[in-house]
Amino acid sequence: MRVWFAGSLVVLMATFSFSSSLLGQSNQPSATNRAPTSLSHDLSGVWMQYADGTEPGFARMNGVDDRVRPPLTPWGQAKFDAAKPLMGPRAVGGSEDSAALHCEPSGPPQLLILPNPFEIVQIPGRMFMFFEELHIWRTIWTDGRPLPKDPDPSWLGYSVGRWEGDTFVVETAGFNDKVWADLSGNPRSEQMHLTERYRRLNHDTLEQQIIIDDPKSYTKTWVSPPKLHKLEPTWEIAEWFCATSEEQTYDEQVRKPSGVAPNK
Repeated sequence: MRVWFAGSLVVLMATFSFSSSLLGQSNQPSATNRAPTSLSHDLSGVWMQYADGTEPGFARMNGVDDRVRPPLTPWGQAKFDAAKPLMGPRAVGGSEDSAALHCEPSGPPQLLILPNPFEIVQIPGRMFMFFEELHIWRTIWTDGRPLPKDPDPSWLGYSVGRWEGDTFVVETAGFNDKVWADLSGNPRSEQMHLTERYRRLNHDTLEQQIIIDDPKSYTKTWVSPPKLHKLEPTWEIAEWFCATSEEQTYDEQVRKPSGVAPNK
């Protein structure tokens, strides 16, 4: 069962191939919105975090790095204190609580830092991100439209992207507050404005930086250091859904017993 419990994550490799017929469904690109023509503007492919953690082969989830987190606001502190996280020093095996444990969707920025692969597909006017995690897909509009002024709150928010030289900048607003920013219980609110910066350093390496501006949760903008991802040209995104029946079985047989001291 592919779910998390305190101190343990299952990293899954991949097995779904996205049909190239999707590319044929787009309109002709305009003069100012052509498909990428150079490697620096081509982010397509399946990407996986570099294993830079303390354990061999483990991808540390520091794309949102709480070591540089600014102080919480009173609202943010109350949300943080009420959270029962899946990871970190406050996590207690068997008593964790998160949207993922109730088969609810994930969303940025948490979705961007989980140690599972994602695939980027670019077509004229938009970019798609396909996440193995819960089989979530995300649209980033690249046709020049601005962010909506008053978007309806949602799990993924509303995203627009643009190129600044060789860096792809994604801005997202319109989040709900039902998902933590990470698995340590740091909050996100409906006021969060998320910025992501992607840069292809070479053929096999993608740099990602996550910047959180959430004045309801944090007293300053939270700027995490860049995180590296590795191109995996032979991987395919696997089918990974959250099934309530399997979740309940995992809770009873694995997650909840994990917090009970073993018999001597």
